[in-house]
Amino acid sequence: MARFTAIFDACVLYPAHLRDLLLTMAATDIFKARWTNHIHEEWIRALVKKGHDPAKLARTRRLMDAAVPDCLVTGYESLIEGLVLPDANDRHVLAAAIAISADVIVTSNLKHFPAADLAQFQIEAQHPDDFVIYQFDIDPPGYCRAIKGQRERLKIPPMAVDPFIGLFEASQMPQTAARLRYHKTLI
Repeated sequence: MARFTAIFDACVLYPAHLRDLLLTMAATDIFKARWTNHIHEEWIRALVKKGHDPAKLARTRRLMDAAVPDCLVTGYESLIEGLVLPDANDRHVLAAAIAISADVIVTSNLKHFPAADLAQFQIEAQHPDDFVIYQFDIDPPGYCRAIKGQRERLKIPPMAVDPFIGLFEASQMPQTAARLRYHKTLI
């Protein structure tokens, strides 16, 4: 059973390799992964602007929701107006986290979720690199198996270990890349 709950901000669902890593880790049931329809709309809108196929993204959204039981947070909307964050457009993420008593908001935009603003709700914002490392440390062999499975699912094109690790190096996740490199024979 999951030990704690994490809300994924749209920015960590935008890069496919990071989204896949976080969902792969969520399947190990060490933590409970959650998001909202609003968060879905944000990451999908960003990718559509980059020229991605909306139908394929809608399929990804459905697959995500099917892969993680009870992932969608609802009933948080009434909390949004009473919250204050540096970027008002992020209040919906905090509202969802409050509604389900989440422990952490996983986001690359830490400046949008200052510790002082989150402390009263006993919620912490973590960069995905830190979040992945903390989770990895709970069960290194289990995560190595899960991450190997993630890499092996990449068929078009297939991805060798070093280029796979390179994805995380290129996306400002140096701790994750270093940990994967250390365990490279297992992934």
